[in-house]
Amino acid sequence: MITAFAAYTALFLAAFLAATIVPAQSEAVMVGLILAKEQPVVLLLLVATGGNVLGSVVNWLLGRFIEHFRDRPWFPVSEQKLARAEAWYRRFGIWSLLLSWVPVIGDPLTVVAGLLRTPFATFLILVTIAKAGRYAVLAALTLGLM
Repeated sequence: MITAFAAYTALFLAAFLAATIVPAQSEAVMVGLILAKEQPVVLLLLVATGGNVLGSVVNWLLGRFIEHFRDRPWFPVSEQKLARAEAWYRRFGIWSLLLSWVPVIGDPLTVVAGLLRTPFATFLILVTIAKAGRYAVLAALTLGLM
């Protein structure tokens, strides 16, 4: 039996890391915790969403403040992914942030939002809607509600 603190911490860290450049799988952790039925699903949703949004905020900050380092090898997003995300962002504007949950394109979109100076409040609202929606659908599918 896993303690509630350990469960929430593991989920938060997995969700946070999954939203950054570190390869992590928060969905598997979330599904495992839902199936264990030891923590309330609503709290799991809040913790996962909070961690994932915070990871995206880190990406926004990276984009906002280190643009002049984008040609460095340690920059968090490859030039190719960044160019593709910029094209999406320029084509669809801030609404593309509703796709911030999508693997491969989501993380670069959040970096581009910082690069292109998207207002933080707008960024936070759209990314929170996207991330919370993804976890809500995942929880509903896991519980057989969809």
